Amino acid sequence: MLKIEKYGAIDIGSNAVRLLISSVHQEDGKATRFKKTSLVRVPIRLGEDVFKSKEVSHENITRMVDTMQAYQLLMRTHKVVRYKACATSAMREAENGEEIVQLIKEKTGIQIHIIDGNHEAAIIAMTDLHQLINTDATYLYVDVGGGSTEFTLYHNGNSIVSRSFKLGTVRLLNDLVSEQVWEDVEYWIKKNTENYNRVALIGSGGNINNIFKNSGKSMGKPLSFLYLSSYYKLLNSLTYEERIWQLNLNQDRADVIVPAVRIYLSAMKWSNAREIHVPKIGLSDGIIKSLYNEKINSQ
Repeated sequence: MLKIEKYGAIDIGSNAVRLLISSVHQEDGKATRFKKTSLVRVPIRLGEDVFKSKEVSHENITRMVDTMQAYQLLMRTHKVVRYKACATSAMREAENGEEIVQLIKEKTGIQIHIIDGNHEAAIIAMTDLHQLINTDATYLYVDVGGGSTEFTLYHNGNSIVSRSFKLGTVRLLNDLVSEQVWEDVEYWIKKNTENYNRVALIGSGGNINNIFKNSGKSMGKPLSFLYLSSYYKLLNSLTYEERIWQLNLNQDRADVIVPAVRIYLSAMKWSNAREIHVPKIGLSDGIIKSLYNEKINSQ
């Protein structure tokens, strides 16, 4: 008998706050299916505050509360039975982070979990990558966020090593990433990929999804290093306004997309990857999967 439940995942990032609602389809003797029902995104850009002043501003606290109230209502009307809200890099570093968590709990009933970089990488690793990749190949999974980037190396379908770095698009835009961080990332990627003959990238995050969507490539086909580097040149040749007008980018995407592509291209160069797969998965998908696993393990 088919059983369908709805789960919710709230991803409070340094650039945007997202709500993903997924339908979980369960039938006896068959593999569980996860179907995206709704995705809402509000570009609050918490990192802009936190990476400069160590605190979320009063204006953005108000916007956070309003967003969470809206998400709480959306989850109720969708009849979501389980949900989890995870906050990443910006909230990790905000000196008033715990205060905001308390305020949102009081105002909306939503409990926010502030997770560290390793936990973030572990949740992302829960996504159903085995359905999207060859189990006999090597992949470097790169999830670029506003405050941090999570890297996971997969070989023969298994997660080998993960690491989170304070290398994010909002940090880069505000010139808050030292040369040392870039050197650490380069060293980590080269060291962990040197023993593998061929490595391909898997890219996740709103920026690479946007590039893939506009590339005209069919799902499952990778983007080449050449394509991405020529797109990077195009982005750099345009002003912020021209990117919005000519490339049809949202205001909150037209600036962060440039440092995001720089991170992906650097990771490709250092791992000698010639292509990048874009499966449209990320932290919110991992949260949905972790909620399902928690339910199964508690039965």
